[in-house]
Amino acid sequence: MSLFKPSLLTLALAAASASMVAQAAEADANETTAQDENIEVIQVTGIRRSLQESQAVKMSSSSVVEAISAEDIGKLPDVSIAESLARLPGIAAQRLDGRANVVSIRGLGPDFSLATLNGREQASINDNRGVEFDQYPSELLNSVVVYKTPDASLMTQAIAGTVDMQTISPLRHGERTFAVSLRGEYNDLGALNAGSTDKGYRGSISYIDQFADDTIGIALGYSRMQSPNQEERWQAWGYPEDANGDAILGGAKPYVRSSELERDGFMGVIEFEPNEQFRSVVDVFYTKFFDEQILRGIEIPGQWGGGWANSGSTSTTVEDGLVTEGSFQDAMVLVRNDTNTRDADSISVGWNTEYILNDNWTVEADLAMSKVERTDIGIETYAGTGRGNGVGAVEPNLGFKFTGDGRYLFDPSLDYSDPELIKLGGAFSWGPSIDGNMQDGFINKPEVEDELSSLRLGTTYTFDEGFMRSVEFGINYTNREKSKVDNGEYLTLKGYEIGSGDNYMLTVPDEYLLSPTSLAFFGMGNMLSYDALALYNAGFYNSLDAAEVQPERSTNTWQVEEKVTTFYVKADFETDIGDMPLTGNFGVQAVQTEQSSNGKAVQTVDDQLEVVDSYGEDDYIEWLPSMNLSLGLTDNQRLVFAAARTMSRARMDKMHASASFNYDPNGAEGIYYSGNSGNPELRPWMSNQVDLSYENYFSDQGYFAIAAYYKKLENTVYTDTIFMDFEGVIPGVEPGKGQGRFDVPVNGEGGHISGIEASVSLDFGYFADALEGFGTILNGSYNDSEVKETPDSDPIALAGLSEKTFNATVYYENSGFEARISSRYRSDFLGEVTAISLSRVNVNVKGETVVDAQVGYDFGQGGFTSLDGLSVMFQVNNLTDEPFTTYTGDDARHVRDYQSYGRNFMLGANYKF
Repeated sequence: MSLFKPSLLTLALAAASASMVAQAAEADANETTAQDENIEVIQVTGIRRSLQESQAVKMSSSSVVEAISAEDIGKLPDVSIAESLARLPGIAAQRLDGRANVVSIRGLGPDFSLATLNGREQASINDNRGVEFDQYPSELLNSVVVYKTPDASLMTQAIAGTVDMQTISPLRHGERTFAVSLRGEYNDLGALNAGSTDKGYRGSISYIDQFADDTIGIALGYSRMQSPNQEERWQAWGYPEDANGDAILGGAKPYVRSSELERDGFMGVIEFEPNEQFRSVVDVFYTKFFDEQILRGIEIPGQWGGGWANSGSTSTTVEDGLVTEGSFQDAMVLVRNDTNTRDADSISVGWNTEYILNDNWTVEADLAMSKVERTDIGIETYAGTGRGNGVGAVEPNLGFKFTGDGRYLFDPSLDYSDPELIKLGGAFSWGPSIDGNMQDGFINKPEVEDELSSLRLGTTYTFDEGFMRSVEFGINYTNREKSKVDNGEYLTLKGYEIGSGDNYMLTVPDEYLLSPTSLAFFGMGNMLSYDALALYNAGFYNSLDAAEVQPERSTNTWQVEEKVTTFYVKADFETDIGDMPLTGNFGVQAVQTEQSSNGKAVQTVDDQLEVVDSYGEDDYIEWLPSMNLSLGLTDNQRLVFAAARTMSRARMDKMHASASFNYDPNGAEGIYYSGNSGNPELRPWMSNQVDLSYENYFSDQGYFAIAAYYKKLENTVYTDTIFMDFEGVIPGVEPGKGQGRFDVPVNGEGGHISGIEASVSLDFGYFADALEGFGTILNGSYNDSEVKETPDSDPIALAGLSEKTFNATVYYENSGFEARISSRYRSDFLGEVTAISLSRVNVNVKGETVVDAQVGYDFGQGGFTSLDGLSVMFQVNNLTDEPFTTYTGDDARHVRDYQSYGRNFMLGANYKF
């Protein structure tokens, strides 16, 4: 029941009308013990052991899965989980600040998948549900399993799939182990900003042991990373048409960014198994994540700045409708020194207990909690030659030229590193209505908290005979609450009096000046650099809460809660069709959801515009049947068929109860008002899907697989635009000028996504002894979709969908020496990036190929018995310096972002005993 009078949210909505599959037969890390002294024991280590264990998981699962296993304690194949996942068939990663941090599965982005730790859903540090995998240190994980098809006992079903990260089982590991690793890191772009570094390190330590006659096991791990990242970024405002109808640069905000990511991680597992009937495990996973970024650049109004930042443009060269060379007359720019920080803590705790009552009955209980707290601070500070539009020194003829890769080079005449020319103060009139010249900077300070708790109770009955092997049934309850508080402040130099109209500027005090920053990568020479954070902390600025002058700013604050109760039953069976074994399962989930949201809405109270509390709720039930069949064609070949109805819940940042509006007195095309809201009544995306996979395991570390899938999608979530009259909704509307548009997320039509993927893993030693140690892993996929918002609308692009992906790894491992080179390719896709005020938007991302390489040597495997357990490695990430490029519209030349990250080199050592 609503707790407030009809507001913008109400009017808009009215107008718009549990546990994993038995951990997928976790591969035992113990080395095979010879039962007979005459039997030769072949020890497989490193890359090949990882491939063997991953293959064992895949071939023993009744579902379609992919797996990654650690090469050794604290040693997954890549430096991040997302990079390892991106090498699996049908999976692609998106980079953020040079790091792979989110993944798409079978063409569906992070909104359509879930991430779990030891089978339990994880809270997320972002504004939505998608987990950013760089918050999980790879050194503390033992394996990762990706479930592409669900079964009824999988509590975290999603349309794309589920990524389950797994910590080690100390009792199954079976021996005391101590491992330590340390590596240094270097970025070859150098320290682009004064006060930054191009060097870092990462290290980890792990301890595993067993006590009390191997009935108690512990595993402890600690990881620390201090990783540098440098970036040269070209960013365009957009590409409007000039007087001749050709696309021309609307403006640009290029800069260099230097960041240092500090991450501390802790993993702890206590396992108690006094007998074969009882097992209890408690695991804890904690990470502290701090990312500090220094950004310096120059904002250059182009065609959109005509009349207030320049007096017009001249086109010199036009190619296929794009102005590739020209100039802006009497141009002015704004110099920016910014600082961004992200401070996030996450903790996951789980307690699982299993008790075998007798030969037939087993009971299990699982209690878990996952919590994340995140605070972002984004500080912008401005400088220029004068305060406000049209004041100060100008560029008589600021030339620009398209480089061909998306960037533009400029030809300035002023020295933007001169502290006597460039002074603190807002160079453009960007301030609020009370004084358009008061904005000398801005601070965004969003805070996000996400807490998820769950309890699962299950029972399994095992049959003594017959084709039915077992029946599992139970209940899972989950409570999730996510909130966001969005704070913003205008910054004004203390020497400026608001409303005075003064041309007050402040010379940067010498103690805050830093070495000039080079912007040569887009032709602007050096720029004035100073310690923006220190200036702010020293009290040089007054601040004004943005919500005081922009009521709609408060409506970015919201809270969403979900209470989900799932009843499930699953039956496992085993029989024969002729001489071919048939195994699998079938079952159903009944998922009952209660969702609600508290937010803020702009509303009329006593003829005054106020921000008031807003509330909305809904409840529903969905039935999710599933079936998985595995038919053994031969001893080494099988056919897997799966069918299921799955769902992916709507984005939490679209389910909120907040609503806001904006007023534009100029009223383009007669539209004077605009507004937007969330929708607490949003239902999940639904999918009826089928999968078919052929798998041929021709050796212990060699297989070929080809799979096809089809997903029939329902309940498309999209933003609907409602045209309405704001008269009577808000006060002071001039008669005849109340026309406006309101955007609200709603459920719509649907469509389909289909695809095919193939993978092959080859150990060349299988074919010839001379090729022992050589191998390759190849996989590729093709995806296609057609999804509509309404029956009559055109198809839309699904976020995260690359039509084509391809991965290739070639490796050599023998006598302690190992080397590999890997590349991953994905074609163009719709990705999510950061926009103004730290908001998130979808943009077109250009296809890319990222190449990594690694060489190493294990002294023990090389025959140096005195150095047994010691290994060294050298690694290069982004070997070819592949840029990350986004563009607007259908023309790839209309580049929004061109980001160059350079190469990261790592040299280190691992020691285990």
